[in-house]
Amino acid sequence: MVKPTMEDVAARAGVSRALVSLVMRNSPKVSSIRRQAVLTAADELGYSPHVMARSLASRTSTVLGVMVNDLRNAFFADVVEGLDAAAQAAGFDLILNTGGRIPSRESAALRSLLSFRPAGLVLLSPVVPTAAIEAAALQCPTVLVSRTSRVAGVDTVNDDGEAGSTLAVDHLVGLGHRRIAHLDGGMAAGAAARRRGFLAAMRAHGLDPVVVRSEHTDTAGEKAVRELLTTYDRADLPTGLVAGNDFNAVGAISALEENGLRVPDDVSVVGYDNTSLASLRHVSLTTVDQPRTEMGRLALEALLERVRGERAKPVRHLLNPSLVVRSTTARERKSP
Repeated sequence: MVKPTMEDVAARAGVSRALVSLVMRNSPKVSSIRRQAVLTAADELGYSPHVMARSLASRTSTVLGVMVNDLRNAFFADVVEGLDAAAQAAGFDLILNTGGRIPSRESAALRSLLSFRPAGLVLLSPVVPTAAIEAAALQCPTVLVSRTSRVAGVDTVNDDGEAGSTLAVDHLVGLGHRRIAHLDGGMAAGAAARRRGFLAAMRAHGLDPVVVRSEHTDTAGEKAVRELLTTYDRADLPTGLVAGNDFNAVGAISALEENGLRVPDDVSVVGYDNTSLASLRHVSLTTVDQPRTEMGRLALEALLERVRGERAKPVRHLLNPSLVVRSTTARERKSP
């Protein structure tokens, strides 16, 4: 089936192609009667404007590219929700893709987004090299979420990961826990700050920190717990875990329960992000809350300021996290 064209709409409505173009661009120069005639004709023919072609013709774009680190992680869905609401309010559309947390794939995904000639880019926790981000920022305004940057042409939106980990450690110590381990996020964006916060908080309490190599995935959380179980006798096992993120925490809880350990009776677990997963009744995860939709909104606002030429200097938003206490943490049970 041949797709209807702008010329077809013009013929059906009895107007010029130029007038149809004005209507599709939502120009105020068209009378309400002619606008309605064009829209009716377009609806009858099943015509929709080609957004990319329109952008290329006018040398302006209403498309924003968004690269998501991990489609399985609900944190990114919440951030995108904030982005989308702000974009719709401003008359922009989003194009999303992902590189699956693999640098080479993310580099390809970034090139793909740039091929659409977007008005700007939002990169959610990217793992591509800084040079690739800097090169992208030379082509269009770019904002990073959950990754820091000192590149002058790049804006950033982050939570204070050090403060978040401190909240988690202080909570567990307040419940009487002394043997506390951190399931580290490795090379993931934000992991370094959370690791620093954990180490500093443990030392501030006069405790020996335990850091287990992991990643921000559920399978990595399971693997980290299995490593702890082979390293420690049950009597010496850490009684508190600070996971790299909520996804990681859920994997850790699964492995603990598979090995006959109860959460929180035997081991308390704290996640990070406060995703929708954490609030599910059968999960009820104690976690550090990042204001995810707010982060998306701030990222979009920063991007549009660049797109509209309202600002040249970079902004560095750093938001304060908070702790949400649910059912996966409890007072340490002393051995008889």
